[in-house]
Amino acid sequence: MLRSLYRSLYNWTMALANHPRAMWALALVAFVESSVFPIPPDALMIPMILARPSRAWAIAGVALVASVLGGLLGYAIGAFAYDSIGRPILEALGKEEAMAAFNGRFNDVGFWAVLMAGVTPFPYKVITIMSGWTAMPLGTFIVTSILARALRFFVVAALLRAYGAPVRDFIERRLGLVFTLFCVLLIGGFFAVRYL
Repeated sequence: MLRSLYRSLYNWTMALANHPRAMWALALVAFVESSVFPIPPDALMIPMILARPSRAWAIAGVALVASVLGGLLGYAIGAFAYDSIGRPILEALGKEEAMAAFNGRFNDVGFWAVLMAGVTPFPYKVITIMSGWTAMPLGTFIVTSILARALRFFVVAALLRAYGAPVRDFIERRLGLVFTLFCVLLIGGFFAVRYL
């Protein structure tokens, strides 16, 4: 049943890509994905850029701004409404136990957690809610969110603008893995420089 719901939501976002107000739809999807929605904005962004490659940067920019603003909503949910809104969202995603275990050490690695969640397939909404719940400094959260989401959306836009449809399969299926490996290498390099 849950798989059917996700498929319906995915089909809905794909249909939005051809709508005359697709940019507004992208902004809405990117905004709510950062706090509650299960479908990433890439599902709408990819067909929009394929249809109009000359607007790739504008499309990525809309996704970036809306996603960071939605992240602030997720942060507010964690900070002010965790028990009534945040906890049920995380329970629905199967992430509440991980939240409780990670809470104690989250702010020590908060920058890296937000960065990785912003560019990898890990649900960004979990990190936005967790950031508010653990009282991560708001400035750190905003700067890291901008960096992570810009990296994610503008890399996708650049690849689609340069290579078009042939790269679509790569982006939809493997880009999350590439970003995850990038983050592992980046953090590994950081620790190597610091401790070796």
